[in-house]
Amino acid sequence: MAFRFTIGKKIGAGFGVLLFFIVIVFYTTYTTLTDSTEINDEITNVNNPSVASLEELKLLTVRSKMLIFNWAYIPSRPDHPDKKKLSTLIDRDYPHLIGKIEKLSKNWSDEDQGKIQVVSTKLSELFELHQDVMSFLPDWSSYEEPENIFLAKFYMENDGEIFIKTSDILFELNDLIANHKFQTGEITSEMQSSFSFLKWLTRWLGIALVIFGVLVAFYTTQTIVRPVHKLKMVLLTLSKGVFPKQSIKAKNDEIGEMTIALNRVVSGLERTNNFAIDVGSGLFETQYEPLSDEDSLGKTLMKMRDDLAENERMLEQKVIERTAELVEKQKEVEEQNEKISELYEEVTDSIKYAKGLQEAILPPDEFVKKLIPNAFVLYKPKDIVSGDFYWIEEKNDKVYFAAVDCTGHGVPGAFMSIVGYNALNEALRVSDNPGEILDGLNKGISKTLHNNAIGTTTKDGMDLALCSYDKKTRTLEYSGAYNPLYLIRNGEVEQLKADKFAIGGYYEDPDKKYTNHVLQLEENDYIYIFSDGYADQFGGPKGKKFMYKRFRDHLLSLNGKSMTDQKLFLDATLEQWRGPLEQIDDVLVIGMHIA
Repeated sequence: MAFRFTIGKKIGAGFGVLLFFIVIVFYTTYTTLTDSTEINDEITNVNNPSVASLEELKLLTVRSKMLIFNWAYIPSRPDHPDKKKLSTLIDRDYPHLIGKIEKLSKNWSDEDQGKIQVVSTKLSELFELHQDVMSFLPDWSSYEEPENIFLAKFYMENDGEIFIKTSDILFELNDLIANHKFQTGEITSEMQSSFSFLKWLTRWLGIALVIFGVLVAFYTTQTIVRPVHKLKMVLLTLSKGVFPKQSIKAKNDEIGEMTIALNRVVSGLERTNNFAIDVGSGLFETQYEPLSDEDSLGKTLMKMRDDLAENERMLEQKVIERTAELVEKQKEVEEQNEKISELYEEVTDSIKYAKGLQEAILPPDEFVKKLIPNAFVLYKPKDIVSGDFYWIEEKNDKVYFAAVDCTGHGVPGAFMSIVGYNALNEALRVSDNPGEILDGLNKGISKTLHNNAIGTTTKDGMDLALCSYDKKTRTLEYSGAYNPLYLIRNGEVEQLKADKFAIGGYYEDPDKKYTNHVLQLEENDYIYIFSDGYADQFGGPKGKKFMYKRFRDHLLSLNGKSMTDQKLFLDATLEQWRGPLEQIDDVLVIGMHIA
């Protein structure tokens, strides 16, 4: 069997050498860092603390000299801070520090251990001399004794024992400190030498790795990536439904085997494509040989050819049969359309006639202008007939007017409007103020809607705002079911809130009454009552509701305009807001100006 340098062997050889260099770098780095860590631990845990402790002991010795000098030459009380500091230094600071140095000295050389023992002994002797000076001058009165002063200062002179012993101790400590600093410098130099070697080795091995990596990448590109790229381009071309113009030359490795297989696939797909084109064109006699006994696609195409030939024959027969059936069905559909058109015209004519009946109960424009000259009524039904209606009557020199919103819109709302109109007339005959009129209207509507439906919970009814206006006294009375009243005076809007239960909704609590509000109007006041259709209309740039706040702002902007101009403005504003959207509800707004 001939040897083949396969893709696995190529990749394994290249990355094996690369891994060998990486192991060398890792091992050298790890060894150097381990040695450096040990050196650093020695510096951190032994040399640096030793130097610091010795420096601290040196400072403690100098400070003790200064404090004992102050004790001898400066008279003071026993509780003076300097005396306390000296006592603390001798009794607590020195024992603690010398104990710490003794622990560190276990890692020192024998010579340095001997030196620190000498220093410790001399310090003990020095502090015994300090105790003698302290015993000569224990309190304030002892400074008045010349003998005590003489003895204390005798120790402190340049040739005194304290001075000499302190100088010896400082000399020994300076020698120890210098020795340990020298040792630290040598250890640091050794660590820096290790890092320099590591830096040199890492630099050259890094350069070698880069060069070798480039060579491996170049070799891999030439022997693996480029052939794979050619295969990829052929597959991408096939994925777009385009056959390559020429086959790829195969090499003696796995990619070569893939190339041979792909060339076979392309050739087979070309033959299959040509066969499919012939079958699609109706050439069912075209011959085709599958690629192998396991070529399920080829066998499926041959079966599809036979099935399509049979289906074409059957379809031709069905087309003839279906054409005859469609001709018959078309006649039936045309007859049904004629009947539906006739029925639609009848229903539309009936609704239009109902519109005439509904308009007949609404107050004519002349009647409105006669009773309320400075007023307008904006009335925009959603459908042919409306669930909103306006009502105006006169009684006892008072004008009664209402904006009524019945449940629903269209035909159901129109039926409710007729019921509500008659009920309002009946309630006005019995009562005078709006609150009592609404109470009577509530009873009448509830009785009309629910007296034949025991136990039902229908929510049919009306929302409305009802006003009575006395022209002589300019007194306005108002009562409302859900629909409020807006009063605009001096550029501000005041809202009279309605009661939150509808007319004819649930008349179960006989003690529940509508509130009657009384207003004393002034010149240039504006009164507005309305249904919810205007504020609830969707539109604008984002398709949202108009909302009551925007409605109130527009009413404020109309201050000073004639009532005719106000009506035109409100109508145009609503249409502009609605835009291409459908009107969702009936719209009714009544405005009145007090001149």
